[in-house]
Amino acid sequence: MHALRQPQRLGDLINFRLQRCFAMSGAPVVRLLEGRYGITRREWRLLATLTEHGPLSPSELAEMALLDRARTSRAIGLLVEKGLLRRQVHAADTRRAQLTLTDEGRQLHAEVFPQVAAINSQMLDALDEPTLQILADAIAALTARAEQLNADLVRDVKAERHSGGSRRVRGTRPGEST
Repeated sequence: MHALRQPQRLGDLINFRLQRCFAMSGAPVVRLLEGRYGITRREWRLLATLTEHGPLSPSELAEMALLDRARTSRAIGLLVEKGLLRRQVHAADTRRAQLTLTDEGRQLHAEVFPQVAAINSQMLDALDEPTLQILADAIAALTARAEQLNADLVRDVKAERHSGGSRRVRGTRPGEST
């Protein structure tokens, strides 16, 4: 049986392997974004998401970009300061806002996307077409399974990120059962 099915160490875990691939393949993109354009990968992701989906609320943007709201909020503030994003407050409800790209934001996306796509293509040059199709199918299957696991498991246990994930049942110590 493959080590991915019965992991014995950190390097056998699928999420660890995917994260390592993401970190290694993303490093050239990070250098490009930060070194040449002065934006982070998170900021780039928000610009690209707005380019694809059009105006969104901050919550919608966070959800579509698969980022948490707090980090998205900070990145939005920085993008507004950099003149790449415009935040328009709803006239009837000042708690609501809509985000749009500025002309500079659209221009930056148009300049950066082909370069990021080229890095993506170079990464995938390691795979022939049949293997690439297998990878695409495997990613789709794993994503669907992850969504199902989240729907099944997460409804019972909610993470408490503000307390560092240190939640435990009252009266027990880590490792003890209730």
